[in-house]
Amino acid sequence: MDRRQFLAALGIGAAATAFIMNMDSCSKNSGIGAAPSNVNFTIDLSNSANSSLLTAGGYIYQDNIIIIKTVKGNYIALSMICTHAGCTVQYDGLGDQIFCPCHGSTYSDNGQVTGGPAPSSLQTYKTSLSGNSLRIYS
Repeated sequence: MDRRQFLAALGIGAAATAFIMNMDSCSKNSGIGAAPSNVNFTIDLSNSANSSLLTAGGYIYQDNIIIIKTVKGNYIALSMICTHAGCTVQYDGLGDQIFCPCHGSTYSDNGQVTGGPAPSSLQTYKTSLSGNSLRIYS
């Protein structure tokens, strides 16, 4: 094998390795798993760590759930797990939109898919406000 053949074989091997690694990152196991189930916890809104939930457009992440105070002033809770490949989604409070940085899926603030490749909506959870206590449950 001469030098040119060796470099060609090396390049093909590197390309094949990169392809396989990229395909693996799209697998369902690449994220943090399935949407949380049997959810039942309470957030103290008077706690400074949760102060962003006092402002419309504010949000926090807790226990693989995004808790959002919408621009309309109500609270919603959604799974952080993208339904496409299990990546962790992020919330854009200014755009009132949820997006997946892995493959570009977008969701409305109620979890509905607004742009693919996500095949379905984010898991939603119930919220109940009593004084300074916000309960998140399934």
